[in-house]
This record gives sequence, C-alpha cells and structure tokens, in this order.
Amino acid sequence: MAAIRVTVEACKNWEKNGKIEFIKFCKGISNVSSLETSDLPFHKALYDLFISVVRGHMKPDHAVSTITEIVDFHKELPSLLASILSIIDVESSCSDDKQQRDRFLLLVSGMVGIVPDCVLKERLDQETLECVGLIQSKQLFQQKYVKTKTKLYYKQQKFNLLREESEGYAKLMSELNQDLSDGIGYLQVLETIKSLIGCFDLDPNRVLDILLESFECRPENEQFFIALFTLYMSEQKTLCHVLGFKFHFYQSAAEDSPDSLYKVAALLLKHNLIELDDLYPHLCPADTSIIEYHQRILLEAKQLARKLSIVCVSDKANEKDKENDNDAKINLQDSNQKLGLCKALLSVGDWLHAKAIMDRLPDYFATSHKPTAQALCALIHSLIEPIYRENTGFPAAVLKRKSKDKIQNLERAGSFLKLHEDVFPMLTYLGPHASYDVILLVKFIRIGKSFMIKRQERKIKPEDDVTFYGFLTILDEVLLPSLTLLPCNCCLSEELWSFLKLFPYELRYRLYGHWKNETYTLHAKMIHAKVNCLERAKYIMKRLSKENVKPSGRQLGKLSHSNPGVLFEYVLSQIQKYDNFIVPVVDSLKYLTSLSYDVLAYSVVEAVANPDRERLKHDDTNISLWLQSLASFAGSVCRKYPVELAGLMQYVANQLKAGKSFDLLLLREIVQKMAGIEISEEITDDQLEAMSGGELLRQEGGYFAQVRNTKKSSTRLKDALLEHDLALSLCLLMAQQRDGVIYKEGNERHLKLTGKLYDQCQDTLVQFGSFLSMQLSTEEFIKRLPPINELIGVYHVPQDAAFFLCRPLYSYRVNTKFEELKKAEKSSKQFSSQQKTQKYVEASSLVMEPVIELIRPLYPAKVWDDLSTPFYFTFWALCMYDLHVPRTAYEKQIQQLKAQIVAIDENDLPQSKKKKDKERCTSLIEKLMDEEKKQSDHVQRVMARLKHDKDSWFLCRSTKNEMITQFLQLCIFPRCCLTASDALYCAKFIYILHEQKTPNFSTLICCDRIFCDITYTVTSCTENEAHRYGRFLCAALETILKWHSDKVTYEKECANYPGFVSVIRKGSDNINKADQLDYENYRHVCHKWHFRITKAMVACLESRNYIQIRNSLIILTKILPYYPRIMQFGQALERRVNRIRQEEKEKRPDIYALAMGYSGQLKNKKSMWVPEHEFHIKNKEAPKNQTKSTSHSSKHDISRKSMENKTRDGKEIKEIKKEKNDKKVDKIEPVVEGRSKPNLAADLKKNDFDKKPSVSALKEERNPLKERGTSKERSPEKNSDKENRHKEEKRHSKSHEEKIVTKERLSGSKEKTTSKEKSEEKKLRKQEKDDEKYEEKKIKESYYKEKDIGSSGSSSSSRYNEKPSTMVASGGGSCNQHRRSAETSPKHADDREAKRRKLESASSTSTKSPSSEKEREYYEEKKKEKKRDISSDRSSVEVKKRKGNSKLNGESVELQLSSSSMSKEEHRRQEKQFSKHDSSEKERSKRESRSGEDEYREKVKDKEKERVKRADKEKVSSKKLKK
Repeated sequence: MAAIRVTVEACKNWEKNGKIEFIKFCKGISNVSSLETSDLPFHKALYDLFISVVRGHMKPDHAVSTITEIVDFHKELPSLLASILSIIDVESSCSDDKQQRDRFLLLVSGMVGIVPDCVLKERLDQETLECVGLIQSKQLFQQKYVKTKTKLYYKQQKFNLLREESEGYAKLMSELNQDLSDGIGYLQVLETIKSLIGCFDLDPNRVLDILLESFECRPENEQFFIALFTLYMSEQKTLCHVLGFKFHFYQSAAEDSPDSLYKVAALLLKHNLIELDDLYPHLCPADTSIIEYHQRILLEAKQLARKLSIVCVSDKANEKDKENDNDAKINLQDSNQKLGLCKALLSVGDWLHAKAIMDRLPDYFATSHKPTAQALCALIHSLIEPIYRENTGFPAAVLKRKSKDKIQNLERAGSFLKLHEDVFPMLTYLGPHASYDVILLVKFIRIGKSFMIKRQERKIKPEDDVTFYGFLTILDEVLLPSLTLLPCNCCLSEELWSFLKLFPYELRYRLYGHWKNETYTLHAKMIHAKVNCLERAKYIMKRLSKENVKPSGRQLGKLSHSNPGVLFEYVLSQIQKYDNFIVPVVDSLKYLTSLSYDVLAYSVVEAVANPDRERLKHDDTNISLWLQSLASFAGSVCRKYPVELAGLMQYVANQLKAGKSFDLLLLREIVQKMAGIEISEEITDDQLEAMSGGELLRQEGGYFAQVRNTKKSSTRLKDALLEHDLALSLCLLMAQQRDGVIYKEGNERHLKLTGKLYDQCQDTLVQFGSFLSMQLSTEEFIKRLPPINELIGVYHVPQDAAFFLCRPLYSYRVNTKFEELKKAEKSSKQFSSQQKTQKYVEASSLVMEPVIELIRPLYPAKVWDDLSTPFYFTFWALCMYDLHVPRTAYEKQIQQLKAQIVAIDENDLPQSKKKKDKERCTSLIEKLMDEEKKQSDHVQRVMARLKHDKDSWFLCRSTKNEMITQFLQLCIFPRCCLTASDALYCAKFIYILHEQKTPNFSTLICCDRIFCDITYTVTSCTENEAHRYGRFLCAALETILKWHSDKVTYEKECANYPGFVSVIRKGSDNINKADQLDYENYRHVCHKWHFRITKAMVACLESRNYIQIRNSLIILTKILPYYPRIMQFGQALERRVNRIRQEEKEKRPDIYALAMGYSGQLKNKKSMWVPEHEFHIKNKEAPKNQTKSTSHSSKHDISRKSMENKTRDGKEIKEIKKEKNDKKVDKIEPVVEGRSKPNLAADLKKNDFDKKPSVSALKEERNPLKERGTSKERSPEKNSDKENRHKEEKRHSKSHEEKIVTKERLSGSKEKTTSKEKSEEKKLRKQEKDDEKYEEKKIKESYYKEKDIGSSGSSSSSRYNEKPSTMVASGGGSCNQHRRSAETSPKHADDREAKRRKLESASSTSTKSPSSEKEREYYEEKKKEKKRDISSDRSSVEVKKRKGNSKLNGESVELQLSSSSMSKEEHRRQEKQFSKHDSSEKERSKRESRSGEDEYREKVKDKEKERVKRADKEKVSSKKLKK
C-alpha cells in the first residue's frame, strides 16, 4: 500500500480531488485482516487528516464526511479512530492554543455518531467527554466508576473456605468421590459441579483445588479426571499455578511431597494440560544449587582418590571435625521435587518431559537417584518386552507367562531399529546406574548376543545394522560401568563375556581402556568404588604369599568381578617392582571370570606399551627388569589360564612393524611357557644330543621343562595364531627385524645392547619356528609358507632364516615323494633296503630339482663356479636329525623310564594309579625304540644319498682356496651361529665331507681356514652367537684332536683320504702322485692351529674391548674340553685371565664373573696339559719330500716365535741367505680334473689375508687392512730350553738388582733435602727423557737393518709370490693382524718382581723421607715404561721382517704344517739373541744408574751449600730481631 500525505495543499483542494484520493487509498484496508497489525501508512493518513482539522487547515465537516464514507470498509476502524482521537486529545490538552482545543472538540462531536459512545468513554479523557456532552458531570462519572470497581473487585461474591459454605463443598466432594463404575460420565459430573458453583457461590479456583485432591486420591480414574480437567479449565496457567501452590506448601512445611502429587502433575504434563516451563519454576531446589552440589560431590570424590596415594599426617580431631561437617551437609537428592516429578513422569511413561527435566540437570544426576533410575528401568522393561521375547533364546514353554505392564499405551520396540532409536537413548541417560536393575542388564546382554549371532550369520535387515554401533555405545556407557557398581556379581560377568567375546579384540580393548581410564572420572560413585577396590587390593597384596594363595585368590577374584581394570593395574605395578610376586599372583588368579582374564590380557598390553616407562636400565645396555617381569608374568598367565592371545600377538607384530624389538621378550616368554620350547645357551650336552633325535626324544630329554603338560596351552596358542593369520607374519617380521636391529636401531646404541636385541630376535625366531613346525600340520604349514625365492627375494629374509623355515617343508616333500614312489611299484612290500635307498635318492632328486631352479638366480653365477647348487641345497635342507642317531640319548631316556617303573612299584600308591603310570612309561619306551629305529633307517638313506651326490658337489673351477671360501661364507659361518644344534651340524657335516672322500674337498684347508686367526670372527659375534661358535669350534677340535691323539686312528681315517693330500707332483713317467700328510706333520699342524687360537684369544683378551673380552671368555669356556692342551699356551691364557679378573672386578662385573668362572674351570684342566715337545716332536727332521716346506716354515717360525732382536750381525744374515740359496725347490702342482693348479700351499697361504671383519667388528676397532704396516703383533710367550731360560733369568735379575740398589742409595742420601729439590727432580726427569730418545734412535737404526735383511731374504723367494685372496665377509677367516704385545718374557718378569719386593722390604726398615719414596716410585715407573718400549720396538722390528717374508707364508702347505719344528742351529741362534738382549739391557741400566748417580751427587752438594747459606742468613736475622 503506497503512502499518502494530507498536506495543506491537499486540504485546500479537498473537495476537488483530495477527498477522492484519500478514499481510494483507504479502500485497501478491506483486504487487511487486522488494522492493529497493518502497515503504518494508513494510521499515519488518519492521524494527518485529524491533525489537519485541529490545526485549522480543514473544516471538521469535511473530515467527518470523509470518515463517514470509509467507516464501513473495516469493522475495526471505529476502534482505531478512537485510539487516534485519544492521542490527539492528550496533545491538544497539553497545548496552549485554545483554538486548536476547540476545533478538536468539534471534531469529536462530529465523530460521536461514527464511533460508539462506549469506545469514546473508554479512550478519551473525562474532561473531554464532559465538554462533548457524552457525560453529564465529571465528578458524578468518577464516583460511579469507583463504586463499580469496588463492587467488582473488593466485594466477596464467592466462598473460598470450606467452612464458609460447608454444604456446597460437601456436596462437591460427594459428587467427585462417588463410584464411577455405574456409567457416570465426566460430562454429567461437570454439569453438577457447575450447578454447585452457581448455587452455593463456590470459588472456582477452590473447586479446582478440590478436583486435584480428588485426582490424587483416585489416580486410577485417569481418563475420567483428565477429561474433566480438559472441559473445566479454559486456561492452562491457572491449573499450573494451583498445582504450583501445592508444591510450595510442602516446601514451606519442610515435608516431602507425596508421590500422589507428583503423579497428578505427571499425568497433567503427559496430557498437555499444563506446560513444564510453567510448572518448573514452582519446584525446588534451584538448578544452580543442584549444579553446585553435583560439582562438590564429584570434587570430593576425586580428592579422596588423590589422597589414597598420599600419606595423611593430620590429627584425629581434625578428621572427626571433617566427618561432622560431611554429616551436616544437605543431600539435595532426598527432598528434590524435580527428581520426584521426573520419577513420576517415567512411571507414567512420559519420556519426553522426563528427558527435558534431565537435560536441565547435570549429567547422570537424575538417574543417580535410585527411585528415578528404577522408574526408568521399569519403563525400559516395558519397551523391550516384545523384542526380548523374540531374541531371548529360551524355549516357548518358558515364555508362556506374559509379564504385566504397569504402563499402558506405550509404543514398544518390535525391531532392532526401533530399539536403537527409542530405547538406547534412555539407556545412555541411565548410565552406570543401570546397576540398580540387574535383570534389565541381563535382558540387554541377551538381546545383544542374539543380534551379534544373527549379524555374523547375515540374518538381519540392512536398516538394522546401525544397531551394532548402538550396542557398542551401550557397552561403553552402561553395561561395563554398571558392573563396577555391582557387588561382585560373577554370574553377570560371565553373561557379559558371552556377549563381549562376539566382538573383535580391537573393539573390546578399546572398551576396556575407556572404562578404566575415562569412565571412572565421570561419576562420583564409580570413583568411590575405585578407591574402595584399591584399598582392598593393597590390603590383600601386602599379605599375599605362597602359604595363603587360596584365600587371597578368592578375595582378589571378588574384587576382579566388579573392577578388573583397576585391580590388575595395581597388581601389575607390584609385579613390575617385585618379580618374586609372579608365582603367588599367578596361582591366586584361578578364581577369575572369563571377562577378568580378557581384561588382564588388555592390562598386560597396556602396561608393556606404556610410553612413560624406560625399556632400558640406566646404563642403556640391559633391558629393564620391569619389562622382563611383565613378560614372565604374561607367559605364566597365558599358559595356566584361558586368556585370549590375539591381542598380545598382534601387539608384538605391530611393534615389529614399527621396527621395535624390545617387546619380542613378551612373545618369547609366552611361547616358552605355553609350548615348553626353551631357547637357552646353557643347554647341556645331553640335552643337545637329545635335540638331534625325533620329536618324542626332544620332548622327553631336550628341554628343562616337561613338554607333555603343555599340550592344551600350545594348541590354544596355535589356534590364536591361525585364526588371526599371525603365524607366518611374525616369522617374517622377526627375520627382517634381526638385521634391522643392527642397521636401523644399532647406530645410537651400545654394542652390548645391540647384541642382546639381535640375540633376542634370533632366539625368538628359532623358538617360534620350532613351535610352528611341531604344532602345525604340514598341510597348514605348506599352505601359508611362500617359496624360498620369495622369502629371500621379496620378503628379504636372510638365507639362514629362510631355510630354517622351509626345512620341515622339504623334509616332508621328500618323505611324501618317497612313499609315492614305493606305492607306485607293485612289489613295494618286498623291497630290499638297497632298493628303498635308491627310491629315496630318486625322491630327493625329484624334490630338489624345482627348488634348485628357484635358488640359482638368488646368487651371482660366479658363486656356482665353486659350489654346485645341489650341494648348497643339500647343506641347508638337512639337519642334525638327518646325519646322526643319538643312541646314547635314546638309551638314557629308556633307562630313566625303566627306573621310573621300578620306583612306581616301590611307592605306596593305589593299584589303579600304579597301573596307569606303568602303562605310560611302557608306552613311552616302545615309542622311543620305534622312533630310534625309524631315525636309524632315515640316516642310513640320507648317507646313501650323500654318497650318491658327492661327486658333483665341488666343481672347483677356480682354486681350492676360493672354493673353501665360498663354502665357509655361504654355508658354515651363517649356520653355525644360528642355533647350538646347527653348530654341531656344521662340524658334523665337515666330518662327513671328509669321511665320504668328497672329490676336490680339502679337509686341511678347511680346518686351517677355520682355526687360523679367529679374532674377527670372535669380535663380530653376539653373546649367544659366541656360545654357538664356541660349540662349533669345540666339535671341530674334538675331531682333529681325536686324529692327533692316536696314530692308528689317523692312519685309518685320514692317511689315504683326499682331504689330507698335501701336494700333488708329477713323477718321471708323467703320472700325478699325491703326497699325503704324514702323522708327525699333522701334529705340527695341530700345534700351529693351537698356536693361532692362542694368539687370537690373547689378542682379544688384551684388547680392553668389552665385546672381544666377553666373547673370547665364552668361546674359551666352550672349547675347554679340548683346548688348551699345551702347557705354555695354557699358562699364557691363565695370566691374561687373572689380569682381567683383577682389572674388571670393580669396572665390569659381568666380565669379572666370566673370567672367574673360566679361571676355575681352567685350573681343573691343568692335569691334561702337556709340554710342547709331547704335543709334537719339535727337533725331528722333516721327511725328504717335505724339505722345501720344512725349511720355509722353520724360517718363518723363527721370525715369529723368537724374542724380538734389536739387530742381527752380519754372520747371521749370511747364514740365512746361504740357507735360502741352498734350498732346491721342486715345482709342485696339484692336478684337479686333469688341469694343473697352484700347489696346496698357495691355497692355505691366504689364511692371513682373505677374511674381512664383520660390521660389528669394524665398529669396535680400526680397520686392520689400513694399519697393517704399523700394527704390532701380540703373540703368546715362546719357551726355549730350561738351561737357557735359567741363565737369562739370572742376567735379568742381576741387572734389575743393581738398578734397585743404586736407586735405594740415592733415595737414602736424599733424606735431608729441602723443598727446592723439586726443581732439581724435574731436571733429572728431563735427562732421563733424553736418554730414552737416544735409545729410540738406536732401535730405529736396528729396525732399518732388519728391514734390509728381510727384503734380501724375501727377494730369493719372490717366485713363490701370490696375491692374497679376498676376505670372507662373515669374518670367519684369518687376517694377518698383528698387535702390540704388552709383555716380555713373563717368567723373567715374575722373578724380577719377586726380588724387587725383597729389596724393598729390606730397605723399608731404614728411615726414609717422603721425597725418597716418591723418587723410588718414579724410577720404578720409568723402568716399567722402558721395558714396554723395548718389547714394542722388538715387535715392530719383527713385523717389518714378517712383511718382508710374507710372500713365503702361503707358498706351500708344508710351510705352515711344519712351522713348529726348529733345528738345533736355530735354538742356538735364539740363545744368542737372548744373551745380546740381556747384555745390552744390562749395559744400558748401568749407564743410567752411573750417570744418574753422579748428577744427583753434584746436585745434592749444591743444595747443601745453599741450605748452609740460608741457615746463616736466618741466624743473622734472628740476632737482629733479638736486639
């Protein structure tokens, strides 16, 4: 509607066009429903019209005529005109212009006929009405108004009190309380009520109150009263106010409101007769008070939980005051009208209004009120009745009786979707307080169980699938928290587990974590329950012991039914602190429910994965004790109780994926406890022997524990792994992580820790693989295991681990193929053993061929030039079971079982028990005998197969040396460190290669490569690998010493074998002839190997490196039965070990313990030591055909074994050159397959240079190749004849005695020296340093002379030069690494030390000044330093000589095989060197003592003169002071 303005110009032209436009404008109001809410332009137009009349711009008649024409347009127009006139009335009365007032009065007079008089009287002022003539007098009108108002408002016309109109109210009550069953309707009663109100002038509000009272007394007549109230009341607020006054009455009276009032209010709210927003303000207490109360209760509960871990030192009086204060606090739940109304609403089924009240209150405050919670539970019972009957699982006969629902007219849940939409929200409001109704909890558990089963069977509708997430919410917020507030209800716990186990463990663990870590903090009652549980747990754990396991276990079981997470968190914390708790705690857990066991598994994972705990000890080299205790506890619990293992196994797999190997300890303990498979380096020889037998023998004699008691637990573990597909995954992850420990984790860690983690990974892999091979059927294993090429190429599994996993597979395939070939023949039952063997060989070749094709591409083609692929596969596919029958172990077990049968007969047991035990033992004996026979037949077939295939094993397209290198690198060294059984297997396999007379295999070269310089192999081993490597060396030493001990045995097993061919020469008739190594030369070789082992061990023991010392002590302990056998070597080791014991006692206790253990065992073996001349004949001439090798080796040994010389005189040089030129060397060429090759010595010569240290060895020490020229040799002491030794000892002792005596004299003369002597001592020390430099120059000169001698000696043998071969990557070979020796001849040193102590004790009787003692100590230190320098210089000279003669080292095998024999001429030469050394040392010591004594005397005289002068000066000064 467009706006219109009544302007002055419009008024002037009003009759022409203004009136017409105004009327047109006003016609639009006919379409407006209400003028009061219409647009302002119309109001403004009317106002402008009237104000124009008042101001005189328009005549009143014009305005009245216009209004007359438009008044019929809308019925509300007169009221609007009256309102506008009332506004102008006020404005004009306030104005000073009387003319405007007069014009307004004229306008009102004109409007009297248009606007009704009553409206004008209501709106206009009384004075205006009097002027217009609508009223006669203003005063009379005012009097009449007051009288009417008084009569209307202040005169009582109706009776409110019952006593005022008792008859009327009595009839009303009789009418309301009459029997309504006679068909009396609410309309009839309503008419009667109206009649009584009118007849007796009853107050309608009082009647309403009586109606409410009657409703309270007869709530069963709900329909009648609701209909009556609906017709009686026209306004809801009136009814709400009357109801609110009733609630206020009970508040003022300090009484609890009756339940009937709450129910009436609830029914009125349910039927929408009143509004909750109107009634809520009448209820008490206020919401702010409730919120403050709730927060205070929650805060007090949290403070109580915090105080549980704090020692309270407060007085008892203060505690009593606090208790009194707590008692005085008001509980807002007792007389809370809002909670009462909420309960009533729930009881009548009005969930929406109840939910609205709960939303206004704090979370779970309403349901924490027990009556309210029970009312809500009753409502839920009614709602779920149909779906519960459908999914309860009970037979129909049980469900015949229908439950009576108290709540009528409810829309019940008939489907899972309806359950999710309507009932689950109610349960979430209930929360943990559903514990008030256990039956409701059981109903929901059963409904949920039925739903999960149908869901797994895919029998639910797609729209119902959303209920799955609803059940998860109910479990999280209702069922599990409700269990906390129940007093140890084990039946409900089991029922709940039957529902929970249908969920995957990931969801279960998430529920447990939220329950334990978050839900307890939301509810004050749950916090109190947690505090009570912890207090009780502490009380029980303090008294837990082996003696009271059962009663304590029952108490722990009761606690675990309600609060398993809280209890197990505390129990595990105690186990982490005190590992002796593990056994009693495990025994006390027998009374737990299935749910508690599952929560225990979660708690273990949570404790192990705790990021706040350090997994290493403070030294960062050992795994923390708490982690070890947890792992041991987890293994024990999993073995003894039905704990679900999927979570624990998956946790370990996830940690391995993340590259963390600490938690493998958990898997190791679980497998050990559950399957009885132990991986221990402390395994005895008998157990190791039993491990090479069949499965039954391994179970009976191979482990410390009895495997027979682990059948059920191992089956559970197997099922858990297969169900979650973790068996192969864990194997692959462990195999990959083994290298990851070194290359990914090992950079920042100590080598000791890296080694331990590597061992843990390796041992767990072997243990787990053994478990799978024992428990899984071969079909299951084959189904899951990928081919060998995928394992190595795709999954990057190392070869040793890959073949370890595949070995049972190959054995199964060969046996299966063997059976198939036998069955294919019709006369298979009549086969002889030879025919069976042929079939076995055929089956092996058929199985081998496809695998060989897979293996060949995995390595470079050059590898297969030396080793054939069938040999490589044969080595890795066999095990100790295939090569050796442990008859001793079988016999031992059979004898033990027979002894058990005898013991059973002697025991006083019932006959049934005796019979059962004897039958078991007899059955085991029969099984063991049958197993032994089967293994014997199997070994026989395997040996026949090896004999059949041996000719094609070593192709030897290159030198034998390279072939042995490949064999050691790819086969022996990787496998000998895998397990203890594999270590024995490697030694046994080498022996079989020798015994089978394998072509192109040199046993001598192989053994030489194994025993020569094992320093780097020892260094590169971890602790457990050192144990296994020691077992391998022990087994190898056992074989070589068996041949060494008896010539008959040697001639029988070695003399005519190709492995002991020393040289192959061409005869006069061009026929190749093989020279076998004779017995005496073999003994020389054994001596050489012992020497090289001693050298390597001494080098490691003196290295001060933790890894080298530890590994060398471990290996020495393992090889102790066969090494040392030579007295000199044993004494050298004993001295080093004793020194380590002294040095490491306070520094490294583990090294000290190893040294102590080895030292004690070494002393027990001293009786087996023999002198060197008994071990091999030293002075015997070598055979003629060994002339060349003997000469070279003897010369080489002189340079290696003799004491280091400063110089050689010209005669010795000429003799050496003459000796070299006189030797005539024949060309020796071994022939292999018709081709000439370098001689066997060339193969062995590479012992010193062809093996590289491993990565771990390079971490510990510098690269030996880079420092070969400057490194010094560490070698064990060499002994000469007793007479020469005695002479040398005398010479050395005399020279040292003279030194000590001269120093004692000097120290005795210094007793009266003063403080200025310190500067003189410095000068003396300078002089001694100059003397030392002078001696070093002499040593260098002798060094260059020796170098010239070495170069001249080496030039004569340059034609035997060969380049050293490459080193074996595993570090198992030798390397010519020479170390600096820190000792000279120890025997001499011991004698000197003893004599020095005697002299010191003799001189100690005289009085000595402090300065003389210091001087003596200083000279003694200098003396020791000079000794070390001399010995180091000698060793450096010897190193240079060796460099010159190194070309002779590998020329022939005879050079090294007869290296220990020395001629008499060489012994004389040695004696000369010793005498020269002693004389030179004696002269030097005399010169030092003389020069030092003379200088010192002169200085003493000078100092004495200075002292006299100073004394004179003091006398003079004292005289002056006296004066």
